[in-house]
Amino acid sequence: MDDSVNFDIVTELSQLERVCERARQVPAVMLDTEFVRTRTLYPRLGLIQLYDGDTLSLIDPIELEDMSPLWALLTDESVVKVLHACSEDLEVFHHYAGVMPTPMVDTQIMAAFLGHGLSTGFAALVEEYLEVTLDKGEARTDWCARPLSEKQLEYAAADVYYLLPLYNLLAKRITEEGWEEAVKQECALMVSKRGKTPDPEKAYLDIKNAWQLRPKQLAVLQKLASWRLREAQRRDLALNFVVKELHLWKMARFNIRSLDKMADEGFDRFEIERHGSRLIRMAQEADKTPVAHYPEEIQRLVDMPGYKQAVKNIKEQTNAVAEQLGMVPEFIGSKKQIHQVLKWAWMNDRNPEKAPDILSGWRKPFLEEKVLAVLDK
Repeated sequence: MDDSVNFDIVTELSQLERVCERARQVPAVMLDTEFVRTRTLYPRLGLIQLYDGDTLSLIDPIELEDMSPLWALLTDESVVKVLHACSEDLEVFHHYAGVMPTPMVDTQIMAAFLGHGLSTGFAALVEEYLEVTLDKGEARTDWCARPLSEKQLEYAAADVYYLLPLYNLLAKRITEEGWEEAVKQECALMVSKRGKTPDPEKAYLDIKNAWQLRPKQLAVLQKLASWRLREAQRRDLALNFVVKELHLWKMARFNIRSLDKMADEGFDRFEIERHGSRLIRMAQEADKTPVAHYPEEIQRLVDMPGYKQAVKNIKEQTNAVAEQLGMVPEFIGSKKQIHQVLKWAWMNDRNPEKAPDILSGWRKPFLEEKVLAVLDK
């Protein structure tokens, strides 16, 4: 890293207020977070890096009790917040601040409009555009430990220091190629997706192989999965550290209603001791659900007639557009986005209020006619 890079460590509210006040005077600030995630449901925030082109600040959320000046900066519409590969950073802000950086620009998304792969790393772009090789040795560090070493601090500072010239170069090319508005839309789409809070009543839909269960069994799974998500949120514990997903499914599928049966089916001793009786009680309550209140059977797209052919035909259209625009095909239409189109057409009666990604925003003029033609077949 360039020896002339200076950074300040921000541990006091008055410092943070000054830093954020200065940051509000510039059109764009560079932003990054360092966090730790092992057994917790939510990332544990260890450091926030902020660079306004003049002052580089390493903000210590462990020392600072009040972060409100930073959260206010995040929502200041007059300052663009620039991040790289920010989906997890957004999760951090959503959890800790209850807000999202707005407006936000992600340099990974900018790079995708210029033909780079969807998961192109920051170091690779810095190497290509700035001819600087970054040391990635501290990536696996414990950012919540104190004190942080000089090497860790320099590593963290480099992430926003080189983000500024990278952003400037990418922004110039984006403007030249006419993608400015599309970049804004794509970044806003990402923010809106990441800002959703999971609904405990729908948690059962995320359980692997839930589709194999009958409505009566789904009523059990729904109750157990809803409880597990709330418990995970309450204790800030990763879902599978509360109770393993497979074990919830087994309770619903094999009608497990005793501690002995749990042990036979391979439940952890700890799960049985801590939650066994409660899980059985909840399953027994769910057994009494009136038929009219059972969840609907889960329909899978892959089981629907014409699924394979429809995916293939839509993929051909997205691939052709990707080639025409010089972008990677997954950026034009990922597998998830193609599924979203089919779900919209086959399960949601083509509700215009819920148009899928591929048929809205900047993708729409390139794909709408072609994809609707495939669906009309």
